[in-house]
Amino acid sequence: MTYSDRKSVWGWALYDWANSAFATTVMAGFFPVFFKQYWSAGADVNLSTAQLALGNSLAGIAMALLAPVLGAAADRSAATRRLLLLFAYLGVLATAALYWVERGCWQWAIVLYALGVVGFSGANVFYDALLPSVAPPERLDAVSSLGYALGYLGGGLLFLVNVLMATRPEWFGIADGAAAVRLAFVSVALWWGGFTLFTLAWVPEPGAGQARPGVFRAVADGLRELRGTVARLRSYRPAVVFLAAYWCYIDGVDTIIRMAVDYGLSLGFPASDLIVALLIVQFVGFPAAIAFGRMGQRLGPRRAIFIGIAVYMGVTVWGTAMSSRVEFYGMAVVIGLVQGGVQALSRSYYARLIPADKPAEFFGFYNMLGKFAAVVGPALVGAVGLAARALLMPEAPTADELALVGRTAARWGIASILILFAAGAVLLGRVTEPPPPGGCAAAPPRGC
Repeated sequence: MTYSDRKSVWGWALYDWANSAFATTVMAGFFPVFFKQYWSAGADVNLSTAQLALGNSLAGIAMALLAPVLGAAADRSAATRRLLLLFAYLGVLATAALYWVERGCWQWAIVLYALGVVGFSGANVFYDALLPSVAPPERLDAVSSLGYALGYLGGGLLFLVNVLMATRPEWFGIADGAAAVRLAFVSVALWWGGFTLFTLAWVPEPGAGQARPGVFRAVADGLRELRGTVARLRSYRPAVVFLAAYWCYIDGVDTIIRMAVDYGLSLGFPASDLIVALLIVQFVGFPAAIAFGRMGQRLGPRRAIFIGIAVYMGVTVWGTAMSSRVEFYGMAVVIGLVQGGVQALSRSYYARLIPADKPAEFFGFYNMLGKFAAVVGPALVGAVGLAARALLMPEAPTADELALVGRTAARWGIASILILFAAGAVLLGRVTEPPPPGGCAAAPPRGC
């Protein structure tokens, strides 16, 4: 690999380092806690959970509708990097704006959070689409895993600083914990926006120099040709079956990422314990993502994904009976071992199933289904929790009974994720294995 190739790989992977600050500090960490304790202060825990799930679902719907069109536009216009920049900085600005949302204004918090998720998710369409242009087929698993590993490390380092700001504000000359959390959102915006510039500088635009239409013309063409894109996708049956499987199991993964802290709060765990668990996931996830990528190269990515799904199903069952913070820490270690690996190998496995000349178009559908999954999972958890609460609530409950019902309803909600993992595993088993990198001669006759 030449110096230029290595620079492109590191430039690509550094975007994961950049945007994981949003995924960690905002989506998984401070936003759920701050939303419950500051922007929704005094609201019922199950109601605030449903409101947070609504914000995730609205953002997921928006991106699910936009992703295929944007992917087709990127392929037609050779504007993958520019569109990445546009969506990344939408997320950056929305995240920074959370600093100005006042206590009790949960509606504004949800709107800005949803815009941040749209920016984060939209940029990922184009980030993922750049993977085949920076990594040869035999390096897809390793490079994809490198991105997730750097994401865990970068997101974890900034999150650690943010946690210290929130728990020891006097060390930083900050008035109190609430002011520190609001400043943490600003730090995420600066981190995300700053490191994105390395990706833009070091990763070349695929297809640059070819005569292609502008971005707006390409978007219009993409809208008109969406039906043709669907027809082309249908001709790649293994990719279609994989997308159906991915839709299910990544929904479970994303729902755990987005709702774990909220779930812990509903069970009555202190916010400080939940933040420590998130830090454990980040720093375990850094080496584990690289190791999982190597396991994918040895066993095959599909087998490695199956292992990850099985672990997640075990964690979900464990979570429904969890009662102590030690158990929460143990679950964090186990999740950290598989989370990045499942995400990385899903991306590299899908890259093997699609045509090399239309990566953004096909990754548009990949991200579309991921975002529709992010609609179903949190909404399922919220709806099941509210339904269980209504079913279990006694007449004129005492304070203790009310707390017990809330905890039990939260457990029912998290248990519903098992359906998604089970369906994903069944569908993944129906995917036809692609030939190995290097062709059938590399490993005859399996997959050929």
